[in-house]
Amino acid sequence: MPTEQSRRHFLTSASLAAAAGVLGPRAVLADEGPPEVTTIRLARIPAICVAPGYIADALLRAEGFTDIRYVPISHGNAVARGEIDFHLETAAWVASNIDAGEPITALAGVHGGCYELFAHDPIRTITDLKDRRVGVPQTLGSSGHLLLASMAAYVGLDPQTDVDWITSDSGDFLEEFVRGRVDAFLGFPPEPQELRARKVGRLILSTTTDKPWSHYFCCTAYGRGDFVRDHPIATKRYLRAILKTADFCAAEPEQAAQQLVDAGFTGRYDYALQTLNEVPYDRWREYDTEDSLRFYALRLHDAGMIQSSPNKIIADGTDWRFLNELKRELKV
Repeated sequence: MPTEQSRRHFLTSASLAAAAGVLGPRAVLADEGPPEVTTIRLARIPAICVAPGYIADALLRAEGFTDIRYVPISHGNAVARGEIDFHLETAAWVASNIDAGEPITALAGVHGGCYELFAHDPIRTITDLKDRRVGVPQTLGSSGHLLLASMAAYVGLDPQTDVDWITSDSGDFLEEFVRGRVDAFLGFPPEPQELRARKVGRLILSTTTDKPWSHYFCCTAYGRGDFVRDHPIATKRYLRAILKTADFCAAEPEQAAQQLVDAGFTGRYDYALQTLNEVPYDRWREYDTEDSLRFYALRLHDAGMIQSSPNKIIADGTDWRFLNELKRELKV
């Protein structure tokens, strides 16, 4: 979408400053009551690509949330554990966790791809990952592992037997890759920016630009199932703030990058700006979240990594009412 069109979309949603100042909570949607709760807990992780979840404070406050907490989380499903209320994860991860019976509800795709696959020679394609050592942060079942497993299945590999997955509690596979201890790994910002700056490895695939991955959502907003059920107004207000902030990231990447730095989510303005310029944050207006979830669920199901059919996953773990209402209100 051209920059000017993104700017118009953002301006119709109101800037972050306007939402915090000129617009009060009641001005956001006159016929809506206040959120059922005023405290909201979100994750704090070292991933600048999920910027809409980090710099939405002003819009969240305009929506009536007065206590916004960013909670450092470990690996696994912090939403299901009750540590946080909402988070952003890949559609593959969301599908896998719904299949596992985790009490989460998918709400909306937020932005397109941000992951990039790097490898050492002679690897040039995903097919070449057969019998190679591939780094996986933390444990099998993590977001990056499931996304890359989906890619492997898509090209005919069996991700459960054809790839030598290497795990690490520290999850620092950038340095493991630099030292040649793994042959490939799938990184998310700021890792790809760091590898390019250091001129290490070969870019094999970018989910931002390479089909079919670039045609589907990467990060998907989801919430704790009971929170979504019991607090529908708060859920809708949270999602509205996140989607408006995604518009802001698309329209004003320089300002968004500076806000990430000022808030302490990253120390590198240059990496943040590069990420915000590259990741398509306005795709939530164009792409179909259910289609993305179905795509990844089918890949994982065909590989035997999940048991539920895509239709069952969508029936059991999604609620598109809020997204559909917001698309009408924001004139998508």
